[in-house]
Amino acid sequence: MIELPLYNKDGKSAGTVAVDESLFGDKVKKRLLHQVLLAHEANQRQGTASTKLVRDVEGSTRKPWPQKHTGMARQGSTRMSQWRKGGVVHGPRPRDYRQVITSSMRRCAIDSAFLGKIRDKEVAVIESLDSDSKKTKRFAALVKAMGFQRTVLIGTKDPKSRETVNGHLASRNLHGIKLVPVGEFNAWSIVRYKNVLLTREALDTLVASRKAKS
Repeated sequence: MIELPLYNKDGKSAGTVAVDESLFGDKVKKRLLHQVLLAHEANQRQGTASTKLVRDVEGSTRKPWPQKHTGMARQGSTRMSQWRKGGVVHGPRPRDYRQVITSSMRRCAIDSAFLGKIRDKEVAVIESLDSDSKKTKRFAALVKAMGFQRTVLIGTKDPKSRETVNGHLASRNLHGIKLVPVGEFNAWSIVRYKNVLLTREALDTLVASRKAKS
């Protein structure tokens, strides 16, 4: 068991919450996590970069001058790469960068990323967010009161709850802060953000789902 810091809805310390870290695996699987992170970034690429090859360049196919007796290097076409406005050699062409990651690999990577955050003491819990407030200034004060100096990933339970909707409206203009339902967490977002803040209900949901799979 490991103790996570607990805050009340005003950002003040309210004790700790015990979490069984073994629910998220026995160790951080760094190779698998690295593979999933690379796949996530590769899957974001459009793959539309393109350059013209010699066959794509418009122009004459006639030799610019005779092969011999000119004193100049032989040339076959003005469309070749050594000529101005000629084709590009080994340039990028449209391609698919997508990598296939299985659902079990994705789940295991999420658990490893979250376990690493727990062991680095970068996970905190808040009793609840203010579901009645949409004020960015008030949300920023809450984050500051909890002592977060860098980026924060905030997880809630229900994507359609007032807590999630109003929290998103209040935090969307704050740099380095992202609020999403815990069911939409992925390994890349967990690793990208320095700290993870979960509501008490989100943590219970996360733990219950791991217990059901074990």
